[in-house]
Amino acid sequence: MEIIGIKNLTKSYKDLVAVNSLSLYINKGDIHGILGPNGAGKSTLISCIVGLNDADSGEVIYEGKSSVKKWSGNIGYVPQELAIYSELSAYDNIKFFASLYGLKGGELEKKVRQSLDFVGLTDVKDKKSSEFSGGMKRRLNLACAITHSPKLIIMDEPTVGIDPQSRNRILENVKQLNEQGVTVIYTTHYMEEVEAICNTITVIDKGNVIATGTKEDIMAMMGQGIVYLVSVDAVKEKWNDFFKTVKALEQVSEVQEYENEEQGINQKSCLIRCSESDVINSIIMAATQAGLTVKNIAHSEPSLEEIFLELTGKELRD
Repeated sequence: MEIIGIKNLTKSYKDLVAVNSLSLYINKGDIHGILGPNGAGKSTLISCIVGLNDADSGEVIYEGKSSVKKWSGNIGYVPQELAIYSELSAYDNIKFFASLYGLKGGELEKKVRQSLDFVGLTDVKDKKSSEFSGGMKRRLNLACAITHSPKLIIMDEPTVGIDPQSRNRILENVKQLNEQGVTVIYTTHYMEEVEAICNTITVIDKGNVIATGTKEDIMAMMGQGIVYLVSVDAVKEKWNDFFKTVKALEQVSEVQEYENEEQGINQKSCLIRCSESDVINSIIMAATQAGLTVKNIAHSEPSLEEIFLELTGKELRD
């Protein structure tokens, strides 16, 4: 079920079309990664979703409601630029932002304490945020966005420029929030973060969606998939039978002979590109039927970074 439906959204700044008739749907319970090179339109898209920018045309639907004003209390926003007050303590920062959503009295105090504990800042709750490290400020930024228990959290580059321990804590926090039923939209340039926490991904460029779905969906769309390197003990006739059988398998999209300097005279190898991991049993069966002995099977799949560069190009974006 959709929590956010974006339909034909367009936003321009003079002659620059930042978001170009973009449509995208975010399902409840997802951690949805949004990726794109610099200038792709990610920040403009996020600004339109949270209501900071008005679109020129198109609409964003929030659980069936067409106005962000009627639904904004369900959104927690963690902006890339820190949204905390340097002269306030961690406790008072969280308390201030939570009060904007109508929390009061004992419930407010309880929620603030829970948020501090969640991001690991209870021991420094009375310190001014100006005294915090970059990682602590990022965690405080997250705490300020979650105290009102939103249904949707939008995180824009939440781990930029911080230490590995704080990055790990934030990623664990994201997974914990999701396990509690919170939907997350997550933008970042760190591909390993998306691979670690996101179950769905959208790649945008020049204001357009160019791919969306699971990583496997996107690989299939690109004609990519898992690649197996299979080595067998083979004489020519038996090898040809094996090669033809594998090539005819429904799950296999490509088979190429592969020359390996380390393999012996009677050993041959091939690269097999396929869409499904369970093809391995069929490969072994094909070798057995041809009377061959499988010596080794290794597999790999393209990284998300490789997929991203394939979709958006390798030229520099400033």
